[in-house]
Amino acid sequence: MSSLRTHDDTWDIRTSVGSTAVMVAAARAYETEQPDPLIRDPYAKLLVSKANAGVLWEAMLDPEIAARVQELDEESANHMQHMRGYQAVRTHFFDTYFLDAVTAGIRQVVILASGLDSRAYRLDWPAGTTVYELDQPEVLAFKLTTLAEHGVTPSADRREVAIDLRQDWPAALRAAGFDPNQRTAWLAEGLLMYLPAEAQDRLFTLISELSPPGSRVSAETAATQADERRQEMRARFKKVAETIGLEETPDIGELMYRDDHRADVTEWLNANGWRAHAQHSIEEMRRVGRLNQDLELPFDKAAFSDFVIGERL
Repeated sequence: MSSLRTHDDTWDIRTSVGSTAVMVAAARAYETEQPDPLIRDPYAKLLVSKANAGVLWEAMLDPEIAARVQELDEESANHMQHMRGYQAVRTHFFDTYFLDAVTAGIRQVVILASGLDSRAYRLDWPAGTTVYELDQPEVLAFKLTTLAEHGVTPSADRREVAIDLRQDWPAALRAAGFDPNQRTAWLAEGLLMYLPAEAQDRLFTLISELSPPGSRVSAETAATQADERRQEMRARFKKVAETIGLEETPDIGELMYRDDHRADVTEWLNANGWRAHAQHSIEEMRRVGRLNQDLELPFDKAAFSDFVIGERL
């Protein structure tokens, strides 16, 4: 367990785990502005700019800075391009998951640790769809306030559940109107790596208890990149940031839990009343044409996440 994480730590949009939401939104903003974007998030750039988190990914929205990084360290630039592509592909995969779920008639959606996720605003939800967003109170308040101030309204019945997932979130979810007898589409995107192994098991146990047959769940699994490689790239990014004069980026690896005994999500679901399958993220990036061929990737499959989808039996 990282020394930066404690059992009762908390954060806003500019600190700790909260700051990772800004990086992900910056990647969505970048992809949205490409000539042929894989996904479109018209609110990502606004959220990033108002967060004022001062991280390198925010600066990557500036093409002049991106060009400067390319000049300083080609490998860092390739890695950044890979991460932007990864986030676009991840977003596209889970957007499609939700589209398939509502096409199948599901009208109750739960996004766990929603961060700056704007799906409740940008996706074309069928009438009668309710989207529950769970996250830290300050993170949810920032998103709601920022979008409301710019006249942005949800495209579904959006309901906030301001709670730490280490607390009794099922009770808070029910209090917000969640119906455990109604089929639900759950999403755990960018979450599992910030949970200890036992908390991951507990999360899926609670989801299972709240899910009648026909419910669906999708998740991004926790990858296990080698510490040596992570530290190497961390040192490169730090040097680039210092040269350009940017505030040092948070060390995302220090926010994650690295448990050797963490359960395989697909195997866990298949053993606990779900029918699940996984798509490896690199294969998905290759399939949709977003794999950066200039980046030398490790051959260790565990260094990259799986995207898992399960249906409750």
